[in-house]
Amino acid sequence: MAAHSSLTMVGRDAELAEASAVLDDAVRSAETGTPHRVVLLSGDAGVGKTRLLRALRDHALDRDWQVLAGHCLDFGDSALPYLPFSEVLGRIAAQRPELVDEVAARHPALERLRPGRRTRSAGDADVDDHRRGTDRADTFDAVQAVLEAAAAEAPVLLVVEDLHWADQSTRDMLGYLFTRTFEQPVAIVASYRSDDLHRRHPLRRQVAEWSRLPQVNRLPLAPLPETAVRALVRELQPRGLDARAVTRIVERAEGNAFFVEELVASGHCADVPDDLADLLLVRLDLLGEAARHVVRVASVAGRRVSHDLLAGTADLSSGAFDDGIRQAVEMNVIEAGGDRYSFRHALLGEAVYDDLLPGERVRLHARYADALAASPGLGTAAELALHARRANDLDRAAAASVEAGDEAMEVGGPDEAADHYQQALELLEDAERAERLGLDRAKVVVKAADALTAGGDALRAAQLLGAQLSATARQPDGMPDPARARMLSRYADILLMTEIALDAVALSAEAVALSPVGESMLRAKVLATHARILVSYHPDRADEAEAFATEALALAERLAMPALTADIVTTLGGLRVKIAEGDEQSRLREALVAAVEHAVAAGAIDAEVRGRWLLGRSYQDTGDWEPSVRWFESAVGGTDRTGLVWAPYVIDSRWQLTWIRYLLGDWDDVLSLVSVVDDQAGPDIPRGILEPARYAVLNARGVAPDDVRAGLARLRRLWRDEGGVAVFAAGVEIEVAAARNDAATALTTYDEVIDVLSQIWHDHFGGRVRLVASTLDAVARAMPRASATERRALLARADQLRADSDAVLAWHRERASPWGPEGRMWEARVHAEHLRVRWLAGVPGPRDELVEAWSLALERAVGFGHVPETARIRAAFAQIHRLLGDTARARDEAAAARTLAERLGAPRLVADLVGDRPAAGPNAAAPTPGATPAVTLTARELEILALVAEGRTNGEIGKQLFISTKTVSVHVSNILGKLGAAGRTEAAAIARRDHLLP
Repeated sequence: MAAHSSLTMVGRDAELAEASAVLDDAVRSAETGTPHRVVLLSGDAGVGKTRLLRALRDHALDRDWQVLAGHCLDFGDSALPYLPFSEVLGRIAAQRPELVDEVAARHPALERLRPGRRTRSAGDADVDDHRRGTDRADTFDAVQAVLEAAAAEAPVLLVVEDLHWADQSTRDMLGYLFTRTFEQPVAIVASYRSDDLHRRHPLRRQVAEWSRLPQVNRLPLAPLPETAVRALVRELQPRGLDARAVTRIVERAEGNAFFVEELVASGHCADVPDDLADLLLVRLDLLGEAARHVVRVASVAGRRVSHDLLAGTADLSSGAFDDGIRQAVEMNVIEAGGDRYSFRHALLGEAVYDDLLPGERVRLHARYADALAASPGLGTAAELALHARRANDLDRAAAASVEAGDEAMEVGGPDEAADHYQQALELLEDAERAERLGLDRAKVVVKAADALTAGGDALRAAQLLGAQLSATARQPDGMPDPARARMLSRYADILLMTEIALDAVALSAEAVALSPVGESMLRAKVLATHARILVSYHPDRADEAEAFATEALALAERLAMPALTADIVTTLGGLRVKIAEGDEQSRLREALVAAVEHAVAAGAIDAEVRGRWLLGRSYQDTGDWEPSVRWFESAVGGTDRTGLVWAPYVIDSRWQLTWIRYLLGDWDDVLSLVSVVDDQAGPDIPRGILEPARYAVLNARGVAPDDVRAGLARLRRLWRDEGGVAVFAAGVEIEVAAARNDAATALTTYDEVIDVLSQIWHDHFGGRVRLVASTLDAVARAMPRASATERRALLARADQLRADSDAVLAWHRERASPWGPEGRMWEARVHAEHLRVRWLAGVPGPRDELVEAWSLALERAVGFGHVPETARIRAAFAQIHRLLGDTARARDEAAAARTLAERLGAPRLVADLVGDRPAAGPNAAAPTPGATPAVTLTARELEILALVAEGRTNGEIGKQLFISTKTVSVHVSNILGKLGAAGRTEAAAIARRDHLLP
């Protein structure tokens, strides 16, 4: 008789050795405090991933390791956040409950993941929802802590299977664990089906981002070679099959171990239909009626189901159920593990489910829904929603979807929560259903919008609210005033974060008018929001905003809403801090600091982060970089507690911090700030506002120019959706064109971005002055190479650009708008650049005026602390002095410019000075031994430079350092740029000369 599956692994010795190396690496990492290596195991369904993981498990157990396995399940649209980690926690708790209790005492968030406690929960939707934290990072820390605690007793191998079904929160948790340093040996292996990763699969991008991490090792399982397939057939059928049958199996299995097993187990290989599902279902014909029934019922639950839920749904006597499940296990259709059953292979469960008649599926889903509703402890709201929806029990599905959304938000899964809420909204289109269930559709709409916003997709949130408001306005009976007030208020608040051209203040005022009068939580929230919106759009109406905020504060205090109270206190503290000056500004900043402390005490994370952001912006506007950086970093640090990287004030703080680091010349920090979110899945707009800073650094360093241009081109599709992307990305595009002496492209880019921003903002936005200055720089660079006709045309455009800048300045002066040190720096730069263009075009003018203008531009750039612009100004000033005949000052400015450029590793900033540069090649005079090199390379760059000096290729370096060849190429380009080397040989020579290598 043929064995159903091989007891020994065939054809995977090399892969097992590579996977097993993760155990030794985990021990070394714990000893040295370095990041541990992670294995991402991929392969088509049935190719042998699970078999390899079992062999790895046995290898680990033989070495006295603990093996903790968690599985992702296919819940369709009803994803359950952190499911595999709940399973792992359950395994630990079953063996060492006291360990879990001890960790939970230090990390209360762990309690949310306990399997027995992830049951359906309901709450009053009208409670103070400002207090509902998502505390995702607390959950992250708790999981790391419990793994550390378990590993303190014996090394831990964490295995997470079937990542292709993982929810976003599980993927984020893994990304977090991949980058953590463990004090105890903890090895991580995760698997997924590569054939499931279609172009839009969320894991596809995540895997690509994880692969950039040096500690992540991808292990793809290729199909078994023919020799291995034949060996597997011999293992499965010791008595042997005839040569024709074996050849047929080899042809049809195509190296897939599971298909080989099924073909051999069928016993009639030649007669098996071509359709794999039919092949898989042949196995069921060998089962008795009770076993077939149990297997069919189990297929409706998915790959795994608990004993109690399956028994309660199967509708068999206990004896018949036991007999049926026993036979299914004995025949290797179902596997038993703890109190759960799972299909031996996911494909088998899917084939059984697909074989059910439509009516059977509906009835079985209904039974599952009934069982879950009768005993909430058997599962989660997400599971109930899935079964109820597929059973066409739409009332129950709607209510469960709302509960599932609430559960997801409670554990920091905004993406999953948004999906659940939107599924509920589709079902609540039926007004009678909403009334029967007692569900306020407006509250669900706002919950969905809040989840989308927390996940960084404010544009989708605004579109959802706008569509819902428009739809209800067209209904004959409209919408009750409180419900419309709730939606209008949130809509106006979210509009602050988008470029949608609507009057948010008017919408918010309408919400105030419609809100209930008296002691109403809703009115308190609406008033608080209106105060914030009013002062955001109209700083001159701070007194009016203060009145609304004061009324809201009184209501919140009377109604015992501490989180909302903290939010209002933050609003009051920030009302005038942006426009105040001197002692008044200091006093207001102190009040805002107190508001942040109040928010911390109240646990109001949103108010706290907003207060930190307001303080960062206040100091940023006055050019006080140290406190600005401190407050922005503390706001970004809020993600350590919330896990919400893309939440509005968090991502904006990271954005502002990135540009501050850019202007201060901390360019490696810029790349780090941006690259951190490369490992996080997120919406396009929040990503897009960070990308320009990275491209500005890479462009100035001359690194990967094709990638820079391609990246900037991709960002253009976001210009109309987010002006912040447009104004900064266009600025970098202009710098790219200027570096190539391409004034035509710079001018075209300027015209295009002004056309966009004039429509979504207005003609006189302050950033236009900076764009004018950069474009004038591009014109000036092109002027020496232009013909007489071209010079006249460029001069005319320069005059128009100057007029554009003057119009912006006049507009702001007329309105007494704040114009801080950055604005004054760019104002002086525009004047200096315009005079340079006119001078280069041959327009007569006093030379002293030109020199004074550039002296002022330099003074303001230095005073503001803008390092790269200071370098650019000094380089231009050096050329001006040289052309004016002042060679001494030209040399001084050129030397100062080069010093800054070398500090930044950015030779392109001073590319025009190359002709004046002293010899910098390998034959140049060597520096004094022991002197500190002017060039600063990161640890990774030094590591790669040493390998380059050994003559290694990019591919060889990548394999040695466990990074991609493309990543090595980017590092090498960066090194060449910093060293000013033309090639790898020269870079190695310079490195040895400057003692950069040991």
